[in-house]
Amino acid sequence: MSEPISPKRSAFLIVGAAVAALAATSLAWSQQSHGELGALVYADASGSASAQSSKADTSRAAFLRAWTVFDSPRCKNCHPAGDAPLQGDDSHVHIQNVKRGADGHGLYGMTCHTCHQDANLPGANMPPGNPKWSLPPAKMKMVIQGETPGQFCRQLKDPAKNGNRTLAQIMEHVSQDDLVGWGWNPGDGRTLPPLNRPDFVAAMQQWVNNGAACPQ
Repeated sequence: MSEPISPKRSAFLIVGAAVAALAATSLAWSQQSHGELGALVYADASGSASAQSSKADTSRAAFLRAWTVFDSPRCKNCHPAGDAPLQGDDSHVHIQNVKRGADGHGLYGMTCHTCHQDANLPGANMPPGNPKWSLPPAKMKMVIQGETPGQFCRQLKDPAKNGNRTLAQIMEHVSQDDLVGWGWNPGDGRTLPPLNRPDFVAAMQQWVNNGAACPQ
């Protein structure tokens, strides 16, 4: 036969049971609360990562649209891999054996302005012109010929290769420089870039606004 429980011990057991129940309830609430909080934190982090990935994809797609202009003869011919400019819609090497020169304006008596005046000469395939006509200087060639979109994108963003320009200055260059603008006024007998200048600038701005991500 078991020993009768004294009133004092009975009260102690009741209080103990109540404390244990409260602790269990508190633990369960804490686990649920932390679980919900963890889910919220995870969802927020996942959403943020997804948003960043989406922006990068938008940026890359915008650059690929702009790349169609960079890779056209109107841009590529003045951004060759070697030291001779290219010419024609087929981007063949300049037939007069012209060379870049240190400053990009040619060598000796074969400077750019020997033939290229301040404006296009009239007639089909006559020498085009602009006051700034030149290649990039030898120390900063900004090569387009033979580059992939990703390679040129990374080159374009590199201050050591782009003339120490910021993204804002790159945008100013592509949207306002009159030598860049010549590409859409190249003279008779030359094809235009595949995008008009406003669409090209809009693609470049979308590239910058979404993080200036480069294609792989």
